[in-house]
Parts: sequence; structure tokens; C-alpha cells
Amino acid sequence: MSRGRGEWILPASMLIGTFAWSFVYVSLPFHIQRMSSLDPAATLRWTGWILGISPLITVLTAPISGRLGERIDPKRGFIAVQLFQGFGFLGMAAARTLPEMLAARMLLGLMGAVSTFAFIMVGRSGGDVRRQVSYIQSGMTLGQVLGPAAGAIVAARIGFRLSFVLGAVMLWACSALVSWGVPPGKPRDAAGAQGRPTSLRELVTVSLVVLAGSTQIFFLTAILPQILPPLGVATQSTLEIGGVLIFATGVAASLGAMAAPRLAELLGDRRAVLWFLLGSSLFLATLAVPGNVWAFGVLRFLQVLCIAPVFPLAVAAIAQRASGGAIGFVNSSRIGAAFIGPVLATTLLSWLPPAAVYLTLAALGLSVVPLVARLHRRPRFRDDP
Repeated sequence: MSRGRGEWILPASMLIGTFAWSFVYVSLPFHIQRMSSLDPAATLRWTGWILGISPLITVLTAPISGRLGERIDPKRGFIAVQLFQGFGFLGMAAARTLPEMLAARMLLGLMGAVSTFAFIMVGRSGGDVRRQVSYIQSGMTLGQVLGPAAGAIVAARIGFRLSFVLGAVMLWACSALVSWGVPPGKPRDAAGAQGRPTSLRELVTVSLVVLAGSTQIFFLTAILPQILPPLGVATQSTLEIGGVLIFATGVAASLGAMAAPRLAELLGDRRAVLWFLLGSSLFLATLAVPGNVWAFGVLRFLQVLCIAPVFPLAVAAIAQRASGGAIGFVNSSRIGAAFIGPVLATTLLSWLPPAAVYLTLAALGLSVVPLVARLHRRPRFRDDP
């Protein structure tokens, strides 16, 4: 990526786009509750599927986007996806029933993921890929930090449907920003893959690490309406307290993502990923202990602080050498976690106490630790600083 404004426009556009998604996402479970005429358990299951269906479908479309990015300018793909997703947000605003909302979310998933095109552009830039991936992840995380609190407050003041329309306007503004400020992307042959190609074993390991780590991030929003009252939050305050909780823990995600390059220099990529997977899983298991929302928030902050560096380190390990399809495959693991997290959490919570949710997700993170440990002294996944 050329120096100058192009270096900050892409992270800034990812910030705006992620802000728009989290701005809408935080209020969606509460909107679904108000729309539903079903019993609480059935509504909870619908909530998990409505929140999770978009990323589930995008799991399939992200590798397709990656292959498409091999043949066209990824900038054009980025702009087109953002434009169509804005219209998808309008579809959410127009939905009046749970099946209509599910259909609108399905269409959003079919439009693909702009992040796939962003990572392809970074992989072809020829610069410090790990740092550039970290900048993009930081922009995305900052959007996740700012979006929930703003979205919760705005939805509480002007209503859910108008907040969805505002989200659509943000996506269109993001598309215009990239059109103006990001230089055209290079074809893969011009960019040139550096070093040895990515092996199947490495690709699968990175994808599983991204899946497990991202699931530990994405699960919480879907179950906030159910877990906050037992933590002492009044029912009428759950929307705004939930937004503040996501905001506070999002700060941890932003700090962790920004620290990723430095942590890798100090510890080595592989060792850093191992320690942070272990730390995140430990803190996630302890979420079952607190009896009030403030102690819960502190533990969630520490857990997200641990897991946030894992994604940029794992993606940067292969981004410069991998094909567009491979990058799309890894990115689909992150997106798939946004489906698995809400659906797994809401399904477990409809039958079991919250502690079962936290312990299951902690076990998922621990399950990939042996896979990372076996990646011994590989390029990019460096064992030594």
C-alpha cells in the first residue's frame, strides 16, 4: 500500500464500517425481544440465529471474495460490498417479524465481508504486514469499542429502526472514503508472494486459532439481556448497561490489538499466541464467579485483553504468502465465530446456567493450544524474539 493517506484511510474505513455494524448489533437482541410474541426460550433461540445467520453465510462467501480478489482490484470489491451492505441495513429497518429479520440478515451474509478485501490489499503491499494487519484490526476494534455504547444510547433515544438507517449511512460513507483515498490494488502476480507458500497444516492451524479466539470475543452480546439481571442490573437499564459493558471491554480489545506487534517482538509470534490463548481461557472460566456487573466487567476486560492480540498475529503469519482464497478461508473462520459464538451461547443458556457457557468457551480456546505448540520454529510463526 502506498505511503500517505492510503496508509490511514483503510484502517479508518474499517473503523467506520465496524462501528456501523456494532452500532446496530448491540441493540438487535433487545429489538428482537420487543418484536417477538413467542415465549422467552423460543425468543432466545431466534435471537441466536438472527444474530448468527449473517456470519454463517459469510463463512461461505468470504473464500469466494478471496478468490475474486485474485482477479479484480480488491478496492473495487471493498467498495461494492459496503454499498450493498448499506442496503441490507435498510432491509433490517423494514423488517416487522422475526422471519423477515432473519431474511434481511441472510441477505447481509450473502454480500460477503469487506475485511477479506482489506487483508488482501495489505498482503500485497510489500510493507510490514504484521503491523498493517494490526492497524486494520485496531481500527476494527476501535469501531467495536465506540459502536455499542453509541448504538445503545441512540437506539434508546430515537428507536431501533432509525438507528439501522443511520448504520446504512455510515457504511455508504465508508465506501466513499475508500473510493477517494485508497490507491488501486495490485494483481497478485505484481505483488509477488514472498517466501515459501502456506502449507495446509499451517492454514488449518491458523484458521482454528482464529475460530476459537474470535468465538471467545463474539459470544457475549447475544446473552446480555439474560445475564445482566442476575448480576444486579435493573431490567429497564439492561440496554444501556450492556452498551457500557461492551464499550469497556472493547477498550481492552483495542489495546491488545495495538500491542500485538510489540508483543511478538518480545515473545515471538508462536509463544505470544500460546500464552494469550491460555490467559484468555482462564479469565473466561472465572466469569462464572462474580455476583455483580462491575466485577464481571473487570474479568471480561482482562479476558479480551488477552485474546485480542491473537487474531492480528495469526493472520499476519500467512497474509504475505497466502493466496486470496487462503486469506478468505482464514477470515471466514473469524466470521464463522460470530455465528458460533451467539448460537452456542444462546443454545447453552436456554438449557444450562451461564457458568456452562463460560466453561465451554474456555475449553474451546484450550483445545487449540496443542496445535499452536506443534508449529515449531516456522517462518512468521517465530518461536524466538
